[in-house]
Amino acid sequence: MPQPSVAAPDLAACAARRSRLSARLGDAALLLAAGEPPTRSGDTRYRFRPDSNFYYLTGAAEPGAVLLLRPGRAPASALFLPVQDERDVLYHGRRPSADEAREQLGVDAVFPIAQLELELPRLLDGIEELYLPFSTCPELDRAAFAAIERLRAGDRRGEVAPTWLGDARALLAEDRLVKDAAAMTSLRRAVDISAAGHVAAMRATRPGLLELEIEALLEHEFRRRGASGPGYETIVAAGINANTLHYTSARGALGAGDLLLVDAGAEWELFTGDITRTFPVAGRFTPVQRDAYEIALAANEAGIAASVVGSSLDTIHEACLRVLCDGLRSLGLVQAGVDEAIEEELYKPYYPHKTSHWLGADVHDVGRYTVDGRAQPLRAGFVLTVEPGLYFPVTDEVPAGLRGVGIRVEDDVLVTAGAPEVLSAGAPKRVAELEALVGQG
Repeated sequence: MPQPSVAAPDLAACAARRSRLSARLGDAALLLAAGEPPTRSGDTRYRFRPDSNFYYLTGAAEPGAVLLLRPGRAPASALFLPVQDERDVLYHGRRPSADEAREQLGVDAVFPIAQLELELPRLLDGIEELYLPFSTCPELDRAAFAAIERLRAGDRRGEVAPTWLGDARALLAEDRLVKDAAAMTSLRRAVDISAAGHVAAMRATRPGLLELEIEALLEHEFRRRGASGPGYETIVAAGINANTLHYTSARGALGAGDLLLVDAGAEWELFTGDITRTFPVAGRFTPVQRDAYEIALAANEAGIAASVVGSSLDTIHEACLRVLCDGLRSLGLVQAGVDEAIEEELYKPYYPHKTSHWLGADVHDVGRYTVDGRAQPLRAGFVLTVEPGLYFPVTDEVPAGLRGVGIRVEDDVLVTAGAPEVLSAGAPKRVAELEALVGQG
């Protein structure tokens, strides 16, 4: 395999994003915070991951940092960064100085974060509209509101405070929904590494292992290839555990007759893959397992085919439902025709979730599903998942060989001006491919 490389931000792309956003802001200003590492327990913290919007615009992964954009003014962009003391350098290593950060990140000014409440009134004076990431950083909210109150108190001296507040997250969502070239480079890398992890998991799978062992191997493969780790909590679910949609305890054992559902994605430059594969622990589907799997796979392919410009997530969902409902009829679990089964939601006991979500810097990425009360039309540059499944309860109505079985087939899809591009094609999903691969490691 190629030597793993360490991810690095595309700072030119971050500058271009700030420029795009500034053009939309006009005379308004925007504040974003990087956030702080969450507490794990006592005085220990989880590894820091900056706020996706903050990193998208800056490429900076500095805990406690704040970004201010105010187009048409000087400085038009400013970062507020923590200042290191000797103890912090000793324990955590040296970080770029203010001058180095300004040069590397391409912002106009850098201030110490301790001066945020002092500088904000001056920097916001005369700005009537302000975008904030409400409630995501209470400290930033307090500093912004304190600045507004100070400016209001000075209105007799000609100071002008913001009188309109907007949601910075909604503003950024529209830009992030259509992936730029740098975003696609990172996302492709994340999905490629994700697919490699799934292949490694398939090769290693055999009866008697623990779900936890497959999870560890999968995440090791992610990191071995340079990813920062999983982009969300990995799901490794054997047998009936796959009927719990977000099963993450990974404490079960892999039985010889089980199917194993693995839902996992690697994170690269904060972008994440999101792939689900389901395969037989012992390397061979039983006939009834194969029948059910082929239904889910056909639904997955129908959803992918519907992932074109002008379509919508609702259209993709219905395309999958039509295949699933027809398949449930063939299994004797739904008696009605396809249209009636969809209208009456007769599929819900076996398929209780939606088919798709946006994918990007967050696994359930930002962007509206509806616009003006109608489903958001797909545009070139959108990236989404297609993840139909079938989940069979342990009841007398279900064929004996399917009771407790859970199946999901999930791919990551780029909407293009032509045919949809399956980014996750590197993870095998056809029956013959899976049976040839499982347990061969």
